[in-house]
Amino acid sequence: MTSQDFTFNIKTIRFDEDYHPSESTRATTNFANLARGDNRRENLRNALKMIDSRFNSLAHWDNPNADRYSVQLEIISVEMNVGEGDTSGAFPLIEILKTSIVDRETSEVTEGIVGNNFSSYVRDYDFSVLLPEHNKNRTDFSTPEKFGELHGNLFKLFLNSKAYRDHFSKPPVICLSASSSKTYQRTDNQHPILGVEYVQNAFSPTDEYFRKMGLKVRFFMPPNSVAPFAFYFMGDILRDYTNLELISTISTMETFQKIYRPEIYNANAAAGTCYQPSLKNEDYSLTRIVYDREERSRLALEQGKFAEEKFIAPYRTMLEQWSANYAS
Repeated sequence: MTSQDFTFNIKTIRFDEDYHPSESTRATTNFANLARGDNRRENLRNALKMIDSRFNSLAHWDNPNADRYSVQLEIISVEMNVGEGDTSGAFPLIEILKTSIVDRETSEVTEGIVGNNFSSYVRDYDFSVLLPEHNKNRTDFSTPEKFGELHGNLFKLFLNSKAYRDHFSKPPVICLSASSSKTYQRTDNQHPILGVEYVQNAFSPTDEYFRKMGLKVRFFMPPNSVAPFAFYFMGDILRDYTNLELISTISTMETFQKIYRPEIYNANAAAGTCYQPSLKNEDYSLTRIVYDREERSRLALEQGKFAEEKFIAPYRTMLEQWSANYAS
């Protein structure tokens, strides 16, 4: 098997208050979680308002009424075919978000950043199936040999594909929560949009996992945020993206994190010079958006088993051989 035996299909759907998750969307994905239940439309409307408000607070120049900009979101679903022939069995590999920025004053729509949120069935398999099985009955936690390499190589193959180049002009930026198992130290480095930079005491398993995807990490706490975020990127995040592009990612992902991890990102006190995030923090505020965090954890295991059954097990030998020989 060679890299030419893999092909990618990209599908897009608008994320707005009328959004309904497709059957192939991971049920634990941030945006899918908001779009279920009796409060789905109110959830979506309130989340989108939060994103726009945060965007305008950061893009405050020439914006006296804090209402000049609006963020449009598209869900990017990446399917992968193995071999030639029928594409009906394409595997849903990755889902990410793409932002666009609407300038209400000029009616101009500019491209934002692709990435932002990151969802992957293979990652569910790695963390919810493979990792627990590897550590069963072990006294010390460890990761399997070559853990994350297949997923990382598939991601890099997608970024190098014609499908990616045809749809997106820049590499992705993925924004996640800082790890609650690590300690972060504030530095003197400060960016006008990304804010104050923090450095961590050690890499987390997520950092190492994303490194195998070809992504570096830096931690910044944007102006008026209360905790640093992890930004995963290629190249130079401070130089490769415009202020409005960065703001589109911050406003989108901070909104999601306020909803999903209010103990950290909607805390009533901001991170200090030395900071360790904690989901046990009780001094925080809730948004008006309904979210079932326990359901999300349960479904991650189901989705990991789906990936094992439909993708890992049928192609295991071929995938392992291809990944071992892959050179990005």
